[in-house]
Amino acid sequence: MLSLIKKQDWLLNLTILFLAISSLLILYSVGSDFFWRQVFWFIVVFIVILSFSLVDWRSLMSYRWLMLLIYLAVVLLLGLTLIFAPTIRSSKSWLVIGPLRFQTAEFAKVALILMLSYFFARRHIAIANWENIFKSFVYFIILAILVLLQPDLGSVLIFSSIWLGFLLVSGIPWRYIFIGLAVFIIISPVAWQYLLKDYQKERVIAVFNTEYSPLKVNYGVNQSKIAIGSAGFWGKGFGQGTQVRLGFLPEAQSDFVFAAFVEEWGFFGGSLIISAFAFLIFRIVKIGLAAENNFARLVCLGVIIMMLAHFTLNVGSAVGLLPVVGVSFPFLSYGGSNLLANAILVGIIQGIMARSSFFRGMPLLMESR
Repeated sequence: MLSLIKKQDWLLNLTILFLAISSLLILYSVGSDFFWRQVFWFIVVFIVILSFSLVDWRSLMSYRWLMLLIYLAVVLLLGLTLIFAPTIRSSKSWLVIGPLRFQTAEFAKVALILMLSYFFARRHIAIANWENIFKSFVYFIILAILVLLQPDLGSVLIFSSIWLGFLLVSGIPWRYIFIGLAVFIIISPVAWQYLLKDYQKERVIAVFNTEYSPLKVNYGVNQSKIAIGSAGFWGKGFGQGTQVRLGFLPEAQSDFVFAAFVEEWGFFGGSLIISAFAFLIFRIVKIGLAAENNFARLVCLGVIIMMLAHFTLNVGSAVGLLPVVGVSFPFLSYGGSNLLANAILVGIIQGIMARSSFFRGMPLLMESR
């Protein structure tokens, strides 16, 4: 066990630790309740990463029944959420177990990545076959529909990014991609009219019209821009962010956590956060390229796509370039469910790393050379 722990990518773990400390710094300013709950969840995160890294996923993931079991368990979990979850903020997204709330869509992302990794690992040569494309779409759309019914548009966008990302790297012919874009353009007006809620439409409109509903729909984005724009190079200092401390910035612990951090730590701090996230992605790319089978490589790919989608939607909405859809910043935003889901995936990746012959015998912190 100790040998497997030593073979982990500790640069990856240290990067997550840096993001965790940054998260706790800003959550301390947001509120003590958020701070202490996040401390608990980060303890859980590192325990989960360690525990999952000790499992030999290469052998377990060769069983089709196990992949289906994980996938069907998540489908059942999403169904139970729609039936039993309380309505919180006009959404039935959280299962409540005692003092804890779990956002089940986060675990659906894990199941989708594992299922598509297994599927594409065995069919990537024949992926241009319409039957294979359709089967992969079915795995995606079942989860997407169940989550859209909650409704949780942000998670559906993440699901879409994961599925499309797998298709793009699988060698699918470009003509199929153009056909898909044409179909998307055709059905977009129907989706706008019948699938999106009124408040979701308003958020899209707000991106293109910054003066639209400044005290409601655009309020959070405007306050986020003020927080970022007033920070300067070094920021206002720890615990000195006025938008955060005075409560002007809504959801400072989650949706606008990047803006909250930049207000206190400035352009310099924001650059460190983005650099740390980029380095985290780089480490996962390196592990994926060194992986010894297609399944392991595709798991790394799925995690990269998911985290990049989270980062893009979170930071993009904070600066007003994208609609606010309630997507977290990986390892920075408050929230146990997202942290736990990310920890499971990183633990699997660390298990892949520990058993990769490519890194065997190399110095512990020198794989980046």
